Amino acid sequence: MAAAVDALKKIRTDEVKRHKTKESYWVIINGKVYDVTLFLEEHPGGEEILIENAGTDATVNFEDVGHSTDAQEMMLTYLIGIIDDNDGNGGGGDASSVTTDLITL
Repeated sequence: MAAAVDALKKIRTDEVKRHKTKESYWVIINGKVYDVTLFLEEHPGGEEILIENAGTDATVNFEDVGHSTDAQEMMLTYLIGIIDDNDGNGGGGDASSVTTDLITL
């Protein structure tokens, strides 16, 4: 499964922060980046919560709601990358938890 993680685009947090407009809504959940732009109208909890969390790490909010297994599997449709803020100097970006998360799905 590590190959699946390696194939994902590495995205910096500052890039995600720029995607909070009506043209593009991205969120971070558990170190993974999701483009939820096309999911806004379908989201059972309403589009407002996705718009509020756009451009941010929404992990806590996502986990607080207690999404179903089906919802978590559906997320793979919108997965576009993993957070990697590693600047080459040993800081940030740890893909090990992403590997674990992908294996459990």
